[in-house]
Amino acid sequence: MGFPHLIVGGYIAVLGLLMMYAAHRYCILFLYFKHRGNSGAVPALPEKLPRVTIQLPLYNELYVVERLITAAAQLTYPRELLQIQVLDDSTDETSVRARNLVEKLKEAGHAIQYIHRTNRTGYKAGTLQEGLEQATGDLIAIFDADFVPPKDFLLQTVPYLTDPRVGMVQTLWGHLNRDYSALTEVQAISLDAHFILEHTARSRSGRFFNFNGTAGIWRKDCIVSAGGWQHDTLTEDLDLSYRAQLAGWKFIFLPEVVTPAEIPVDMDSFKSQQHRWSKGGIETAKKLLPLILRSSQPWRVKLEALLHLSCNLNYLLVLLLAVLAYPALIVRIQMGWKHLVIFDTIMFWGATLPIGFYYLISQREVRQPWGRKICYLPLLMSMWIGLSINNGKAALEALLGYKSVFVRTPKFRIEKKSDTWEGKKYRSCSRSMVTGIELVFGVYFISAIIFAARNGVYDAIPFLALFCSGFFYISGVALLQRYQAKRQLVDI
Repeated sequence: MGFPHLIVGGYIAVLGLLMMYAAHRYCILFLYFKHRGNSGAVPALPEKLPRVTIQLPLYNELYVVERLITAAAQLTYPRELLQIQVLDDSTDETSVRARNLVEKLKEAGHAIQYIHRTNRTGYKAGTLQEGLEQATGDLIAIFDADFVPPKDFLLQTVPYLTDPRVGMVQTLWGHLNRDYSALTEVQAISLDAHFILEHTARSRSGRFFNFNGTAGIWRKDCIVSAGGWQHDTLTEDLDLSYRAQLAGWKFIFLPEVVTPAEIPVDMDSFKSQQHRWSKGGIETAKKLLPLILRSSQPWRVKLEALLHLSCNLNYLLVLLLAVLAYPALIVRIQMGWKHLVIFDTIMFWGATLPIGFYYLISQREVRQPWGRKICYLPLLMSMWIGLSINNGKAALEALLGYKSVFVRTPKFRIEKKSDTWEGKKYRSCSRSMVTGIELVFGVYFISAIIFAARNGVYDAIPFLALFCSGFFYISGVALLQRYQAKRQLVDI
């Protein structure tokens, strides 16, 4: 077999693997529609309420720390049964604001505890574990700094934990600023699909699903019996979730309970978040898949866990596809294999159209004006293609065992269109080699589009354009926002 055959064969093989993961989306949809009505009866609030500890992990959250602590203090629950822990690893004036508010709430009669660590050992997992050792509650509710828990959060979630088999209850993430920009809108659509379709499908069909790090409530015994919070992966929430379910605990997802949160408005922050989630997912897969596959779980649970935990390998596959797309196009035209262009165009759309269909259904299910969301689907699909370098790098680092620090996502208290993050701290002005590579890939695909047009292969142009626009969007927005941040620093 010659080199041209290897190029084309490799390209089609990668497309085939991507179609396998695309087919998994259809499986999720099937499970969702089959089981979405299996919510069961809503349990009554127990006469004897359990003690609850609220954990609020913080690290340099200057703009949202007071919003978070205030919301936690306003939760409807008997004060004598409620403990609030402010777990602060901050190194800036966030600590002063948090400590002052905690003192005021103590004077008002709240059982609130301020714990400040002088190091970030274990990062978020480390601070949660340290707080757990001082927690007085039988149940542990966790809220990240960008969340605003509704007042009735505990009244709606605690009843489900009267079942001693239930170890965790996860609520639906809402979006305070989904209409702030195109970037926040496509993130919201993506998160809606993850929660509404994936969580509902997995939880109600008996598959494993995961706590999302926040907006959920745990049974303390579940955390302890599963081995506690561990920091050998960047997704401590995913790791603990699978360990707990392997130990026999049941998880519940409540799509009707919405906990609003702030979506990242900064492209660099979004990419950093995605890097952490992608890398942590593969680290968790390496850590736990051998245990899951050797367990006594049914094959359907094992297969779903395999596809779920390995899904971030998609980014490496998309990156390989991007690298091979242009050479494969050249080889086929030069060797008179134009008919194969039509074949792999069909395969490409077979791998991408299910994704668009998937996200569109999610908008209908969350009762968004889904007809108006169609215009965001091309951007959403191209954006995830554009992220393949950033997230593919993360997946490769995890596969190679390269460790990195836990980089938190900065928040700016952006809740409506009129809010601004200009001149605020935490904005990124850094240079990134990844952004430069994304820009180069955008130019690379412009060249591929021109080549396809000159040779009359017009059916290849739409998917080449999807790659091109994705890489330019991801890199272009990042560069524009960095330029604006630098200019504001100069003005200051």
